[in-house]
Amino acid sequence: MRMRRAAKTFVGHGWPVMPGGYFNGERMACDRATCWATSCHPVLPDWEHHTGFAEDWWNRKPHSVLLPTGHAFDAIEVPMLVGSVVKAPPGPVIVTPAGHWIFLVRRGSPLLPILADRSDIVQHTAGSWIPAPPTVLPEGPVRWHVTPRQVGWRLPAPDQVQAAIIGALVALDATFLDRPLSVRPSRRFAHA
Repeated sequence: MRMRRAAKTFVGHGWPVMPGGYFNGERMACDRATCWATSCHPVLPDWEHHTGFAEDWWNRKPHSVLLPTGHAFDAIEVPMLVGSVVKAPPGPVIVTPAGHWIFLVRRGSPLLPILADRSDIVQHTAGSWIPAPPTVLPEGPVRWHVTPRQVGWRLPAPDQVQAAIIGALVALDATFLDRPLSVRPSRRFAHA
């Protein structure tokens, strides 16, 4: 019921949705005999071509609510430590149970090279998707840090959020440098 209500709300605001696997108490399942995925994943094998809202998906099972990116918005996913320091312009922010923060932004701008070169920062655009609250994953529920309603369903410009992420990375690095040497992890460098 909660999943269906969330999916209808997203669709009502012009955000496409699709059903994902559901947590069956052990893993994410989708009941397709040919699917061996155990993590969060779209139920439909051709999910990129699925644009309609089929309410009955959420009548049968508590399928997760997935938001395809690259249509109404893109998303930038960062580690919890970075996300918690970001002073981003107002926009919806999702927090996964694994601690990743996902910033929803207007679509169309690639990641700046300084962010794109990092393996811990992921841009979700066309051909990708993100789990939306109240989806439940094996680790726990996906939740909002900032709900779309709190920001009037407005999305910030991607360059503003990227600048805020860079600012957080700089602040974290400066904080690291301010710590006494005794609590900093040692770094070993390979010599050629």
